[in-house]
Amino acid sequence: MVDIDRVTGAAKELGGKVQGTVGDLTGSKRDSVEGRAREAQGAAENLYGQAKDTVRDAADHVAETARDIGGKVRDAVGNLVGSNDVEDHARRAKGAAEDTYERAERSVRHAGREAYDTAEDAYENGGRYLRQGGREVTSQVAEHPVAALLVAGLLGYGLGLLIHGRD
Repeated sequence: MVDIDRVTGAAKELGGKVQGTVGDLTGSKRDSVEGRAREAQGAAENLYGQAKDTVRDAADHVAETARDIGGKVRDAVGNLVGSNDVEDHARRAKGAAEDTYERAERSVRHAGREAYDTAEDAYENGGRYLRQGGREVTSQVAEHPVAALLVAGLLGYGLGLLIHGRD
């Protein structure tokens, strides 16, 4: 099952790419910058969803392995009943349980490494996109300081209306 953050992140990333490309083609620096920022946000959200999927898959694998161990122990105990060679069956059951435990441990370690790598990639990509967006915004503000002040004022006014409502 795919995490919803992956879906919404991919959608935001695609929307940001489209908005940024349209901004580049039309010469609208605002759309270009907003698109790149939206794309970065979507990429980070997508990577976060991938990390959650990796951890969920690891947990599912551990649960499945635990069920396997339980089944093998149940089978081993069932085989012991009525058997003359109890010690041999016990040794085989112990060996099967140890093998299953080692496989589960390797799987959990692998899933942990995968989750760590995915989270690290998300962090690095998010930082890179944030720096890139910051440079672009700084460039736009330096190029059009009056327009930037007007946009900031309008955003502040709009947020004030949203927070306090209309009186």
